[in-house]
Amino acid sequence: MRILIGNHIDPSIRERGDMRAWTQRLLWFARPRDLLILCCEPDAAFVDYALAHTGVKRGELTVLAAPAGAWGDRLLDPASLSVPTFVDRVRAALGPAEVGAVTEVFALWPSAAVARFADALGLADRFPGAAFFGQSGGEIGNSKANFRALAAAAGVPILPGRVCHGRAEAIEATSALLEHSVSGAVVVKQAHNGAGVGNQLLVRDAQMAVDHVGARHLHHLAPGPDGIAAYWAERWPWASGEGRWPVVVEDFAPCADAVYSEHYASDADTRATETGRLLYVGRRLSHQVVPLDGVTEPVRAALLDGGARLAEAYRALGYRGHLSADALVLPDGRVVFTEVNAQVSGSLHIYQSIAHGIVNVAAEPARQVVEYHVPPTWAVPSFAAFLAALDELGLAYDPATRTGVIVSMPAIPLAPREPVQFVFCLAYDPAEGHAGTFDRLDARFANVPAGTYDASQHIGTGAVSFSS
Repeated sequence: MRILIGNHIDPSIRERGDMRAWTQRLLWFARPRDLLILCCEPDAAFVDYALAHTGVKRGELTVLAAPAGAWGDRLLDPASLSVPTFVDRVRAALGPAEVGAVTEVFALWPSAAVARFADALGLADRFPGAAFFGQSGGEIGNSKANFRALAAAAGVPILPGRVCHGRAEAIEATSALLEHSVSGAVVVKQAHNGAGVGNQLLVRDAQMAVDHVGARHLHHLAPGPDGIAAYWAERWPWASGEGRWPVVVEDFAPCADAVYSEHYASDADTRATETGRLLYVGRRLSHQVVPLDGVTEPVRAALLDGGARLAEAYRALGYRGHLSADALVLPDGRVVFTEVNAQVSGSLHIYQSIAHGIVNVAAEPARQVVEYHVPPTWAVPSFAAFLAALDELGLAYDPATRTGVIVSMPAIPLAPREPVQFVFCLAYDPAEGHAGTFDRLDARFANVPAGTYDASQHIGTGAVSFSS
């Protein structure tokens, strides 16, 4: 029996929007007798759909909605977990004898509030890393600025760059990097953000091909030092979170492949769990593939070695749980690391629950899994409409062939009369690829003219706003 908490990054670190849909990926991790805590009542259709794939019966789970806090039912307010009446409600739901039977407290985000919640139930020892997380270790472990220091200490290769604590230092670092940069571009990174949303690419050449890079924002620098100073005069508040966090300025590596190595850190050691590839379209995370293929053995070895070193460095700090070491494979075959997500990443449900648990990608014949974000050009009216289209097109997941589409999260409208945004997995034969299936769905749903969709949506690890 476990307690699973569908939270997200603490709003004290970074403001989030409507995360109801994304946090319901918690259902993919549920096992019989688990108790799940969400920010709202889960989408009933998605609950039935997900559990039909995992084989867990609805009656085998207890699902509680945390008290509505500052964000209503859109996001789990960390303070809600410590409300005495809610703690009593959880204790009652478990039953007097069952509290002691809880084997783990598992949270999507390693919040200090979760540590306090576990302690209130007398279960602090069931929340791995509770002492570290209770002292805001989640913020320490997920800072891109801290990452560079830890990677350097662990001897893990990173791109040239600097952690900057003020505008003058950022101007100096940007100038120095551009002076020696082969690409003629640098990346500015917020300490806390994800999916490229907190990254901005500074380029001298407006024609530079940057479609693949994980930097949501693009800025064409004016010539000379005045252009750099003008940029930082305008963007330092954004980059630093109004001066709250340091900022990373890093050399840009064009034509690189984005990959990752995930690991689990326990009290005793660390172990590798999966590797995968991230792909970007229009500088937005479009899809990711597991298991990783198409790389040489030296690249795979370097990715696993660097990921293991980073996992051990974070474990030594006190971090416990799943973490993802993101990296780039450069055109010359070198692997450099870019950040660590010390949390339950947006990849865990793809490989642990869907690829290995449902599709069994290790079995013969070979299978792979790709997860797509619904493109901004698609107009999907509802979850039911998407499932109906899968049935009509013969694309729903088929256990017999171990191929087809599995919708990974509910499609909850975020604004009236706007298309729903969600993610879905596609299991496929590597010899055939996944483009054909995606193209059939694209032909059905691509009804929004490119460059005209301007609503702010919230999927995965970052706010996704689509505009030209």
